[in-house]
Amino acid sequence: MLQITQVNKSYENHRALTDVDLFVPKGVIFGLLGPNGAGKTTLIRIVNQIIEQDSGTVELDGRTLSPNDIRKIGYLPEERGLYKKMKVWDQLIYFSRLKGLSENEAKVQIKNWLEKLDVVSWKDKKIEDLSKGMAQKIQFIATVVHRPTLLILDEPFSGFDPVNAEIIKNEILELKEKGTTVILSTHRMESVELLCDHVAMINRSRKILDGTIREVKRSFRPEVFKISLNYLKRDIPMEWTPKFSDDVWKFTLPLAGKTPNQLLSEMMEFGEVLSFREQIPSIEEIFIHQVQASTHE
Repeated sequence: MLQITQVNKSYENHRALTDVDLFVPKGVIFGLLGPNGAGKTTLIRIVNQIIEQDSGTVELDGRTLSPNDIRKIGYLPEERGLYKKMKVWDQLIYFSRLKGLSENEAKVQIKNWLEKLDVVSWKDKKIEDLSKGMAQKIQFIATVVHRPTLLILDEPFSGFDPVNAEIIKNEILELKEKGTTVILSTHRMESVELLCDHVAMINRSRKILDGTIREVKRSFRPEVFKISLNYLKRDIPMEWTPKFSDDVWKFTLPLAGKTPNQLLSEMMEFGEVLSFREQIPSIEEIFIHQVQASTHE
């Protein structure tokens, strides 16, 4: 869907992006991660043609990105952009027309989305009269109303309570199921774990990690297993530092050259194995580790 090749961008003496390569497949939710100031927003603005890269190429659907492609993209910025004095309905019509919908198409799509997100009763209200969460729903509708093929969401859950965050999460998943490609930029790592198929991390202007969620997590696996035993047949070595609670012994062990099956067989000699689970790092743990490692290089 989106191919970014050797993209560079500088602002005076500040390097925002350095030789960034990124491939976003069609029909996936792609997590774009990084600490504040890493370069994520600059990259998003380049894709949206708000600014231009200094060098490198950006291709959409196999062709160099052009001004006409902006109608294929939906962009929800972190800093929202609604007109506070304007009524909800008029505002959504305005944004729909900017994205190329006819007036009749816009009315049909807006009506559907207002009903879907349960905000029909607010259509004649001014944005300044809405709660933050309600205004966020309107901003989301403005982002997707023209049925973009590429959807870029920057902190889409900001301002939502848990119930409405769940609603928006489900809408994002439904859009993906219908074929929309989604780039999700967020600091909420639990959202990345739940939603994303692929992930890339940027720190200090450079890409430091890229791959499917499964590939990334497997590449950082420490080959350590969490084990719980009951009904001991023999004493557990104290160097394993076991902890006893609720009549169960719990400890962690590295594979140390063994296969998981071999380690499990050894554990069965000590007692009844209640649980045997590999300790896989979370995306948040990987994120923190990689950012710290790249910062100290």
